[in-house]
Amino acid sequence: MKKIILSIDGMTCSACSNGLEKYLNKQNGVYNASVNLVMANMTVEYDEKILDIHKLEEYVKKAGFKSPGEFKEIKLEKKNKNEKIKFIIFTILAIVLMYISMGHMIGLPIISYLEPHKNVNNYVICLFILTILFLIYGYDIIKNGYKNLIHKTPNMDTLVGIGVITSFLYSIYNMYLIFNGETNLVMNLYFESSAIVIYFIKLGRYIDGVSKDKTKEAISKLVTITPSKAVKKINNECIEVTLDEIKKNDIIICKAGEKIAVDGEIILGSAHFDDSFLTGESKPISKTIGSKVLAGSINFDGYIEYKAERIGKESTVSEIVRLVVEATNTKAPISKVADKVSGIFVPLVILVAIMTFILYFALTKNFGESLITFVTILVVACPCSLGLATPLAIVVSEGLCASNGILIKKSEVLENVGKVNTIVFDKTGTLTYGKLKIAKIFNYSNMNNTELLQIVGSIEKNSNHPIGNAFVDYMKEYKHENLEVNDFENIAGFGIRAKLDNKEILLGNAKLVSKYKIKNDYLETERELSKNGNSIIYVIIDKKIIVLIGVNDVVRDNVSEVITELKRNNIETVMLTGDNEETALKIAKDVGISKVISNVVPSEKADTIKNLKKQNKFVMMCGDGINDSPALSSSDIGVSVKSGTDIAMDSSDVILTQNDLRSILKLIYISKKTFRIIKENLFWAFFYNCLMIPIAIGILKPVGISINPMMASLAMVFSSITVILNTLRLKKIKL
Repeated sequence: MKKIILSIDGMTCSACSNGLEKYLNKQNGVYNASVNLVMANMTVEYDEKILDIHKLEEYVKKAGFKSPGEFKEIKLEKKNKNEKIKFIIFTILAIVLMYISMGHMIGLPIISYLEPHKNVNNYVICLFILTILFLIYGYDIIKNGYKNLIHKTPNMDTLVGIGVITSFLYSIYNMYLIFNGETNLVMNLYFESSAIVIYFIKLGRYIDGVSKDKTKEAISKLVTITPSKAVKKINNECIEVTLDEIKKNDIIICKAGEKIAVDGEIILGSAHFDDSFLTGESKPISKTIGSKVLAGSINFDGYIEYKAERIGKESTVSEIVRLVVEATNTKAPISKVADKVSGIFVPLVILVAIMTFILYFALTKNFGESLITFVTILVVACPCSLGLATPLAIVVSEGLCASNGILIKKSEVLENVGKVNTIVFDKTGTLTYGKLKIAKIFNYSNMNNTELLQIVGSIEKNSNHPIGNAFVDYMKEYKHENLEVNDFENIAGFGIRAKLDNKEILLGNAKLVSKYKIKNDYLETERELSKNGNSIIYVIIDKKIIVLIGVNDVVRDNVSEVITELKRNNIETVMLTGDNEETALKIAKDVGISKVISNVVPSEKADTIKNLKKQNKFVMMCGDGINDSPALSSSDIGVSVKSGTDIAMDSSDVILTQNDLRSILKLIYISKKTFRIIKENLFWAFFYNCLMIPIAIGILKPVGISINPMMASLAMVFSSITVILNTLRLKKIKL
């Protein structure tokens, strides 16, 4: 199975995206297709043995749309000068057309040459010519509408196209009769209705395009983080190149004040770097030879040379953009409901309009009035606001999350966060920084501490557990050489087994001692270390305990504040750790967590999550993503605290790149605010259609309330603007 994101042109409403989505999901070889109206793209999972990108593009074309190819970047649809000039010209023409056709009705001065009762032919020809110009201006709307009707995926353009062309053709027929002497039909022309409907649709799209750009700004800013050029070192010569010219293992130079071009590793020099765009760390970070640098980081004060490791789509920034774009292409449950409604709404409106036309004509025998009612229903019912209600809010909120270091992989997460009533925290690396330091050593061997720590450090350098970092850091700090280690084996939840100088060495917790049935005479020592909040490492050589080492961790800033706020929101907090009970209880007490589950291996963590879910709890699991993968996968929402370089390998639903648990509070707040906005949008969209369609049908005519196609198109624009302005309130959220 292969996944690809394609750009899509020609979508104007949710009926477009729904129709394309349904059509593609019916095709052989397509596992899943999800279309994003706001981002104008589509994520497709397909069988590469059956399909390729060209075949997918053909399917898109058959469905009535166009794919310019693979989605490579977020394009802001900035209106160019020619478009603005064209829009201004047609605004003036719309005013002129309205003045000529309706000015005499409201007592405005009449141009004698175009007086409808004295110079009928001039009046008719002028309206006809102006309307032809508007039909040319709106040709894309009409073409798209009829194309989608042919492909059985009617959309907003279909409603407008049918209405506009119907009223135009009827006006052509009346124009023919007028030219043949029936001048009394001059008031039965509806050229201006066709033209002004197109104008208002274009006005709405102009506003809509600007608004969609605003929703994408937070995401697009990520793309501009990296510089466009870099200096590459070739045979001791410095050559300026574009990012496309950089290959893996190339040597890149970065001076003070410049940005890192691609992810890499420093091979010469040192400097302080600003990684705040990714980690949220406001203080400059010191980096030297061997340190990783991320594309977009700013070099404050040094000269470095670094080896390119991740380029192009592999870079951390590109990975973040990909995750955010893919997230916007997934649909929240509430969005799927709106999509289903939109999918049946357009055909239903066409049916209602036809039935109303037949009924009117049967009762009144007035073809013109029946036709205008038909057109008004089609135009007023356009589901533009309904189509924007959910995807616009999702894109805004996910962009807001991304700019705050919260990467969401699926839109449904945003909806589900509001249901969370229990949050389970891993201890090491989540509630604490995972930066452990060696605090106490109880040595029961003939070796000195330095020799012992060199052995432990040489073995732990092969581990990816935070506890192992304490020994690796020790080795670096005291510049000890690594000894040769053989037969390394990670025993998840217990520790490590390895061979060194033909001796079997075990490193781990008390459960490792029990697993290998080794006599333990040091339980009192273990208790003493635990009371002081230490995590304990037993060092066992040839099945004999020779050392107990206590390592200490530091609790993250603001953890107590986060736990207090969660409790205030009636969310239960639980600590889940593989560490011993005494150490876990001490840290839990410090941060305010009352429920602690300790001494559990990774598989038991997953079982614990499942047990909580059986108690009808909606569980969020927050871990560091190393040993917590089973638990993260078992939870309703998995949240991991990650460094930027680990993002591509992460399997959780949410990634916190700022290493700050306050991001969880931000996520909860954004989620609740987003879905309040979505519900408001859907209410106004449904309320608008429920109110306007009966008025368009003429139910309120007896009390003097009615509308025509021009007013209908203007009302549709105001409906969309209401949804847009309501959604943009999300951008003003203060976190």
